[in-house]
Amino acid sequence: MKIFLLGGTKDSINIIKFIKKNYDAYILTTTTTEYGAKLAKEGGSDDTIARPLPKEEIIDMIISKNYDILIDATHPFAEHITQTSASIENELKIPYLRFERPITNLENIDTSNVYYVNSFIEAGKLIASEFSKGNVLHFAGANTMEDILKNIPTDRFYPRILKVEKSVEKCNELNINPNHIIPMTGAASTKENIELIEKYNASVIITKESGEIGGVIDKIEAANAKNIAVVMIRRPQIKEINKKNIVSNLDELDVELKNFF
Repeated sequence: MKIFLLGGTKDSINIIKFIKKNYDAYILTTTTTEYGAKLAKEGGSDDTIARPLPKEEIIDMIISKNYDILIDATHPFAEHITQTSASIENELKIPYLRFERPITNLENIDTSNVYYVNSFIEAGKLIASEFSKGNVLHFAGANTMEDILKNIPTDRFYPRILKVEKSVEKCNELNINPNHIIPMTGAASTKENIELIEKYNASVIITKESGEIGGVIDKIEAANAKNIAVVMIRRPQIKEINKKNIVSNLDELDVELKNFF
């Protein structure tokens, strides 16, 4: 079984490990960074590509290399690539799965400090009007900083990013003080988030609704402990995805792979 995996998430690493353990499979994983490709290789991927791929190149590779299935395990907020992967399925009629991590279950979590918005522009505007004192911890990735900074001054802004070349360059472009950059090596614990709130005198955390695997609960609990706000960006709804193509855990993935093959 030859698998073309759109990766770059912790979910994708779990998928690689699961498939290599349970199936006779060759996996090519694509990511947008060298760091993501390194993790995929360590997880057992047979080959990796560490750059964004245009739709036409993905199609050419699938056809020329005879891939059996396309799996999209990109981030819930990677809207463009998921739209692209769904359109490739329609064009090629190839077996296709979207691995969509579940929405965070906050049933037993105090969400009184959580403010939901639909975009990063909206998040910046909300913070500018409602949380004008204290600093801003940005836990939502380097590619989303620009929209926030349209309404928030850089002297209040502390992004937690992977210290890879692309992300650091983005910080430089936006004139973010290098001393404000918080190196990231994975999701932080509640305790680590509390330490960051205290260290940087933060009054608000920005995060995506990226699921438990993205550390959402730890961020909320840290904010609750210090009585500060969490501005949470809701996930985009990607209408191109057919609900029957979505799996949200490895058991569901296993069932669908068995159905296909």
